[in-house]
Amino acid sequence: MAETVYILCGLTSLACAVLLLRGYGQSKSRLLLWSGLCFLGLTANNVFLFLDKVVFPNIDFSLWRTSSALIAVLLLLWGMIWDVE
Repeated sequence: MAETVYILCGLTSLACAVLLLRGYGQSKSRLLLWSGLCFLGLTANNVFLFLDKVVFPNIDFSLWRTSSALIAVLLLLWGMIWDVE
């Protein structure tokens, strides 16, 4: 059951990233760009979570998971602080 939740979370993050980046392509609103990049990082976080818990349970991916989530949130924070219109 947990595997299904991991996959659905990853697909949801990917769908959000695609929709946000597509919206950026149409409107050129920079906040959509930073949000889309954040969700790409969160998608990577979900992929590492799936790899860590399901595919390779003996290998510790916690550093990769934490790093990808930190980079994703920092991208969004950077966009919100420094890209003020």
